[in-house]
Amino acid sequence: MAFKLILGAWLSIILIVGFSFPITTNPTNWYDLPFVPGLEDKARILFFHVPMAWVTTLAFIISLIYGIKYLTKKNLDYDIISSSSAGLGMMFCVLATVTGSLWAKFTWGSFWNWDPRETSIFVLLLIYGAYFALRSAIDGDEKKATLSAVYAIIAGITVPFFIFIMPRIVEGLHPNEAIVSQGKISMNKTMLVIFLSSLAAFTGLFFWILNLKVRAARLESKYYLKGE
Repeated sequence: MAFKLILGAWLSIILIVGFSFPITTNPTNWYDLPFVPGLEDKARILFFHVPMAWVTTLAFIISLIYGIKYLTKKNLDYDIISSSSAGLGMMFCVLATVTGSLWAKFTWGSFWNWDPRETSIFVLLLIYGAYFALRSAIDGDEKKATLSAVYAIIAGITVPFFIFIMPRIVEGLHPNEAIVSQGKISMNKTMLVIFLSSLAAFTGLFFWILNLKVRAARLESKYYLKGE
């Protein structure tokens, strides 16, 4: 209960601060956010869109890890964690896509522009959409868990490429210099604190929801062993 209250208050503060702190061309107060050329007031999306993309990556990697654990231990509890994490990854991937599309509409005039990052996240949606289609098409928990684990591993290996590598080897529209410039974080201190706090809060939100999702799935599974 205490964690939920803290997390709720944390996210609420980030939401309020992220949208209320003024953006100025010459920050003089500690609460002033810097003017970012090309982003202007829309720079506030960084506090929410990027953490959603980060949680997407984290969730898919955790799904990969527990897919490996299932194949080595054949413990169906690992399949529950792997599939639950993949489901949350899919949810945050959709949220990142929606928030990114809204930002694109106001910045570039169109919801979709086939920017490398947009293309990457679209491909991930297809990959993990196929993962859940595979799970729903297979009967038998052990067979489903085995094939899902193999798919989760293969899919998870592609995540770093689509999230970190492809957008950097193909020139795109995303203003990467708003966060990183010449290999270094380029945000001012106030903006960086809000950004890192949001990353931490969304990470905590992910693990809290994952815990609830796994516990619910365990209760529903006839293979879950009491006491584990």
